[in-house]
Amino acid sequence: MSVLGASEDGIRLGLKENWQQFSLLLLINAFVGGMVGIERTVVPLIGAEEFHIESTALITSFIISFGVVKAIANLLSGQLADRWGRKGVLVAGWLIGLPVPLIIIAAPSWGWIVAANVLLGLSQGFAWSMTVIMKVDLVGPKGRGLAVGLNEFAGYFAVGLTAFLTGYLASRYGLRPVPIYVGVLYAVAGLLLSVLVVRDTRQHVRLEASGVKAPSQLSFREVFALTSFKDRNLFAASQAGLVNNLNDGMSWGIFPLYFTALGLGIERIGILKAAYPMVWGVGQTITGPLSDRWGRKGLIVAGMWVQAAALLLTGLTGEFVWWFVASVLLGLGTAMVYPSLIAAVSDASHPSWRARSLSVYRFWRDLGYAIGALSAGLIADRFGFSAAILAIGVLTFASGAIVAAAMKERR
Repeated sequence: MSVLGASEDGIRLGLKENWQQFSLLLLINAFVGGMVGIERTVVPLIGAEEFHIESTALITSFIISFGVVKAIANLLSGQLADRWGRKGVLVAGWLIGLPVPLIIIAAPSWGWIVAANVLLGLSQGFAWSMTVIMKVDLVGPKGRGLAVGLNEFAGYFAVGLTAFLTGYLASRYGLRPVPIYVGVLYAVAGLLLSVLVVRDTRQHVRLEASGVKAPSQLSFREVFALTSFKDRNLFAASQAGLVNNLNDGMSWGIFPLYFTALGLGIERIGILKAAYPMVWGVGQTITGPLSDRWGRKGLIVAGMWVQAAALLLTGLTGEFVWWFVASVLLGLGTAMVYPSLIAAVSDASHPSWRARSLSVYRFWRDLGYAIGALSAGLIADRFGFSAAILAIGVLTFASGAIVAAAMKERR
């Protein structure tokens, strides 16, 4: 049976053939991204201004809890998707995330915010992972870059839009509760759509696998080793993903505090925090398809180096206009990297273990949130915000160099 043909049940691969489910999953992932967006501007300032926390490392602890738990949830999600089905894991993610905005609204202490981010990490690890995997399942092997680009566009555009919206609402009504009501809306809508309208995609996987020579069965331990260090392309992608989210975790926790310390108001901070993920989101609609045409490696290397330049510009300047330029550059660099990395992992993985390989990649990638928040917080407490930003910028450049040396292009 051809991969491009139809199964006996009428299942076909391709974006055009599955546009309705694909579009639905785009909308759902926008709600998933919005759940993170409610925290991008407001939550670090809640720690500093409402709970009067002076330690940067302590303030970024909510990102550490989020990153560690999300990484573990990513690792489990591929296994669970093969066992329960993609839809079951997606619905579980939304059920876990439902109380998060309510906890943030009512939190009497910082420990409650950290606990809410444990739930948010679980929710994101399950829900975002499934929207990526399901779109890759639907389109088949020829449109992976486009599928991932559109998925990440929806998620990160929503992150940016929500960061701007919550910053605006916070400047008018305070840090809590009004800005966080947006998250309640996202959680309810995402859960209802996932339960009532989404269909599972395991039959699409079986159709694709039927046209590909089956490898010997691999255990999860073997897939973990391949993705982490044994396969040079998968290793290069995993370390780049980790460093990419390491600098994102740093920017999430450090940037609002850095900009506030230099006198910027919360509404303008919201603009900066929105520009980065919105450019990142929109840019992926271009860079995802380009990676299908040009290959993954060049976009990954160049994107890591553009990110590094943006971080250096942020840490070395002190004016809004330069920070805005840096935010745009950071979004552009991340847009070049993000869909290309997921597509590169998909390229190097057989359909029978692709979900597990993607879950291992996403484990390493999202562990970067915790490592970035912790390391940047410790550096900032000792040497200042600028030093933390510059150090992460240098590390990002080095990660791009590793990809340039290790990754082989697959056509």
